[in-house]
Amino acid sequence: MKSPFANCDATFKCEKSKLTFRKESFEYVHLFYECNETKERFTTDEIDEVNVSQIYNQYRVKYGIPFPDEIKQIREKYDLPATKMSQILGFGDNQYRLYENGEMPSEANGKILMSIMLPQVFDSYIHNAKNQFTPDEYAKILSKANIGTINKEKEYLKNIIFDSERGVFNGFAKRSLTKLKNTMLFFIDRCGSLFKTKMNKLLFYTDFYAYKTYGMAITGLSYKAIQFGPIPNNYKKIYAFVDEIDEMPVSFGNVEGDKLISTIQPDISVFSEKELNVLNQVATKFGNMTSKEMSEISHNEDAWKNNVGNFGAIDFSYAFSLKAI
Repeated sequence: MKSPFANCDATFKCEKSKLTFRKESFEYVHLFYECNETKERFTTDEIDEVNVSQIYNQYRVKYGIPFPDEIKQIREKYDLPATKMSQILGFGDNQYRLYENGEMPSEANGKILMSIMLPQVFDSYIHNAKNQFTPDEYAKILSKANIGTINKEKEYLKNIIFDSERGVFNGFAKRSLTKLKNTMLFFIDRCGSLFKTKMNKLLFYTDFYAYKTYGMAITGLSYKAIQFGPIPNNYKKIYAFVDEIDEMPVSFGNVEGDKLISTIQPDISVFSEKELNVLNQVATKFGNMTSKEMSEISHNEDAWKNNVGNFGAIDFSYAFSLKAI
């Protein structure tokens, strides 16, 4: 990065800092560039987005406010336009759409949004707003609310595979079986059959690099540091429950293990443009490496060095000190 203050380069740096949001102080990792000559600091729009997202993420978790992807999912579950959702909930005409696009709700509106994830709660809002709609509109809205039930089997699997709610130990990502499955299918498609050791490292670098770059991980997994590097918590259960990926025992010389294989193509439509950018960069960087090479590289990361031997999950703030990517 060229410095805007002098004819020289600037160095990317980070430091722990505090920022006040809605009269409350939050700790975060402040990212910035420093001019090598004048030592003046500056940021870019992309860095500002990551800095602010760290604050917003903490605020949402602390006060039970849904994330933008969850707010959009609520509306899509009931098959309603954003304007109708605003009417039903008593928000301003375009307020629901603004919340979907990242505007931070007030604490009160955030709790309303969280509560209507339950169909029976949303039913009461529909009933109270029924005079704002024609009889046909009201009947249609009510029918959608009544079918908005939770897939219990998927929820059961989520609770087995993902051991952290949205927060610092899973990169504030939504716990998504769909994205997890398609992330693994993406790497199998790009890299061929993979040993579990390499897949574990690819998942680690994917989530931590996504957090470093955009302020949010992808899969919703949490990670721990063991002797052979960082791995997803419950990684054995991940491979056991993803039906589209098979395990093939292989051996050569004195080495034995299971390779992950699949004939299914990844559904890249489940990823945002930013997430696809992360996946492609990780695949380009590590795709040709062996499992041993990836393990050795991961041992240089502070996320591993400062947590190996601990039993807890790795804090995603270590993403900002990644060295390999």
